[in-house]
Amino acid sequence: MFNHLSFDVINEPMEIQRDEHGRRGAFFIERDGEWIAELAFTKYRPDLMIIDHTEVDKSLRGQHIGQALIKAAVEFAREKRMKIRSRCRYAHNVLEETPEYNDVIV
Repeated sequence: MFNHLSFDVINEPMEIQRDEHGRRGAFFIERDGEWIAELAFTKYRPDLMIIDHTEVDKSLRGQHIGQALIKAAVEFAREKRMKIRSRCRYAHNVLEETPEYNDVIV
């Protein structure tokens, strides 16, 4: 079950967490109580997650944080037997260009 994903960015440990409230949710990275990266999603149906947007703080850009957030969403979708559709152009491109995500893309 997805709880969190940890990795290092320039020798700083990062942890992707998940927050859900009803049909809405997010995968996020928090630093000093602030969300510095997030992927927001909506559970459109029990079997369909829609990625609404991704956002990464300027201080983290170029470090593949957005890709890590998408990977967390894909792992969660697989665990929950969900498919993913993206309204976010960035997430859509990453999903389409990553063959190992084909099993979750609608």
